[in-house]
Amino acid sequence: MSLLSRKISELQDRRDKAVQGGGESAIAKQIAMGKLPARERINQLLDAGSFFEYDLFIEHEAREFGMEGKNLAGDGVVIGTGTINGKPVAIYAQDFTVAGGSLGSMHARKITKIMDYALRMKIPLIGINDSGGARIQEGVNSLAGYGEIFFRNTLASGVIPQLSVILGPCAGGAVYSPALTDFVFVVDKISKMFITGPEVIKSVLGEEIDMESLGGARVHSEITGNAHFFANSEQECFSQIKTLLDYIPSCNECKASPKKSIEPLKKFKIEKIVPVEPTKPYDVRDVIKALTDSSEFFEVQELWAGNIVVGFGRIDGRTVGFVANQPLVLAGVLDCDSSDKAARFIRFCDAFEIPIVTLEDMPGYLPGVDQEHAGVIRHGAKLLYAYSEATVPKITVILRKAYGGGYIAMNSRHLRADFVFAWPLAEIAVMGPEGAANIIFRKEIMEAEDPEAMRKQKVEEYKQKFANPYVAAAKGYIDSVINPAETRNYLKHALNVSQNKVVKRPSKKHGIPPF
Repeated sequence: MSLLSRKISELQDRRDKAVQGGGESAIAKQIAMGKLPARERINQLLDAGSFFEYDLFIEHEAREFGMEGKNLAGDGVVIGTGTINGKPVAIYAQDFTVAGGSLGSMHARKITKIMDYALRMKIPLIGINDSGGARIQEGVNSLAGYGEIFFRNTLASGVIPQLSVILGPCAGGAVYSPALTDFVFVVDKISKMFITGPEVIKSVLGEEIDMESLGGARVHSEITGNAHFFANSEQECFSQIKTLLDYIPSCNECKASPKKSIEPLKKFKIEKIVPVEPTKPYDVRDVIKALTDSSEFFEVQELWAGNIVVGFGRIDGRTVGFVANQPLVLAGVLDCDSSDKAARFIRFCDAFEIPIVTLEDMPGYLPGVDQEHAGVIRHGAKLLYAYSEATVPKITVILRKAYGGGYIAMNSRHLRADFVFAWPLAEIAVMGPEGAANIIFRKEIMEAEDPEAMRKQKVEEYKQKFANPYVAAAKGYIDSVINPAETRNYLKHALNVSQNKVVKRPSKKHGIPPF
């Protein structure tokens, strides 16, 4: 055997040993928990045969607490590059079969290396989290590793898409990296995210609590809003990632790849979806599907803050971000959570040159002591800030109600919407006709022989004078009052003429959003 042959044989032996992770027993245990091994996850997510692994032979540097000479294959994390839908991506996957996927200094160095590569090459970064947390045996070095990761998450924010996939535990300081990324994916019964685990809570507070109810996938999808996509299996999760990456660009210096324009499905007839009665609910997602190519809509944070709907679709082949009030939930009002949800989505779209289409139908901000005490003023201001700051094409369609501060907040002309269209059904006013009439005509109603009849008369009078789109149109706050059936054509034209939009803003280091 030649020297080269021996060296190649040695290389293969080393590779075979390294890719075994924690060994057959540990891998079998991982599979028994319904979790795929790290490399299998990568291979299922990426295009077949596209993955190239780096730093396979990295070794940890710990010397204390029995760590010296201990073999940890790849130090518990797999890194590399490959493609999804033919587009390059950088990826890392923590290997729970190796020391519980715990993060030490070399583990962190591998992750930061692939993060630096992704930022330098301007390609999306995907992190698969499956770790017991900081490696206690390495002390402050583990904490330093997390800090280096968080700093890079912040540097890359708004430059490349960052996706976090929680496929196991993600505890303690580790949760802040996903929180700093753009999208978080979770899987039912598998994903766990929390700052303090059940054991700590029990020791400090004396309360028994299980991991699922503390920080399971449903908790973060429905209650906290920390997760953006919920899946029932790892395979479904990988499919969601592929769909998302198909909608968004690879970095902030390019636009999402256009597709062939296909008309919406005929079953979604927009003029039949929205009821004439202003208080009757409907599903705004059907309106979106009546506007998008092939009636396809990829919703973000579907299970949280349901009174507003955000997500991606295409119009005339171009990716568009939709923000829409949802009359099915709380009449589509704005509150703390819905303001946060929409504002964050708007900022993502603006960072990555994705036009924003706003569909408006809501009675304003949610009143009440709970909302006031929860800081609805501060949270609501986030939405105002996000729309005002955004410089991508911004188009608003007022479907029915647009009352009070909500009218302003939902991408009004006053926040520099490029186009504002309204349906003939639209009611644009400081408040609803009933409430307004009760205040404006209070004395006349009280003194009337039939107060109820007078109240109805005054409500109708207010509607005729103010609660219609033509008053705003007369002031130039609305560009066109349109037939609902014309909406898609108006949007196509608006997107086409604004695709080279340029905005100049005052020079500054950065603004100060109402975080």
